[in-house]
Amino acid sequence: MPLVSTDWVLEHINDPDVRILECSEDVSLYEDWHIPNALNVNWRLDLRAKDKRDYIDKEEFEKLMSKLGIKKDTKVILYGDKGNWFACNAYWVFKYYGHKEVYIMDGGRKKWEMENKPTSKEIIVPNPTIYKAEERDESIRAYIWEIKKALAEKRKDFILVDVRSPLEYSGEIASVLPEEQAFASGHIPGAINIPWEENLNKSNWTFKSKEELAELYKSKGVTPDKEVIVYCRVGERSAINWFALKCILNYPRVKNYDGSWTEWGNSVKAKVKKGYEP
Repeated sequence: MPLVSTDWVLEHINDPDVRILECSEDVSLYEDWHIPNALNVNWRLDLRAKDKRDYIDKEEFEKLMSKLGIKKDTKVILYGDKGNWFACNAYWVFKYYGHKEVYIMDGGRKKWEMENKPTSKEIIVPNPTIYKAEERDESIRAYIWEIKKALAEKRKDFILVDVRSPLEYSGEIASVLPEEQAFASGHIPGAINIPWEENLNKSNWTFKSKEELAELYKSKGVTPDKEVIVYCRVGERSAINWFALKCILNYPRVKNYDGSWTEWGNSVKAKVKKGYEP
């Protein structure tokens, strides 16, 4: 199970084989406080390409890992704010480049703070490493062309999951995030709506049990025999659902469509559906 508890992290704060990384939507939170010995990963500056809409390439990922003092066998623990939105997105990037020992701290910043566990403002400087990443694992990433192809072919073994809020899904509002706009509002035709929060316990942002998650998805027709593509607006919220399906429930074919609605809703002639679908 790629989840670790806050207690486990506390026990391994000084473990030289463990690297704790914070990746929060609000990047200023790290300066307010962070887990002792944790380093910060800025999702916008560290994980996104500078010259195009994409993630950093293999060489840039290797440079980032080296800077963070990470080796191929380092146990990387990710946590963040808002139910681990961007921590799960960072986890996805680590898997995209083949890092095996990567985990999510269940509950993120909220649970750590609720339990009054120790915090720090100290910024450590790790010893750099020489890191060699794997080639990109395209089996976990979806592109607009393959979604259009699957819809055109009316594939029965294919399902889209829109993880945005019901109002975004229905097209009643453009976005809950003003900086992530698209020309059209609504959802990709045929997509079902499973908001990202439904994967989590609202009291402390931990993931629901495997049994609860299995029931949630199967009740919506999202079954292990299908290829599942999840999306939101830029691929960060959908990383929560991707993690639940791929890493907790072990669905074999799950992809995160990071182009998401900001690509689809701005794509000329891409079909859009408004309202709710069963």
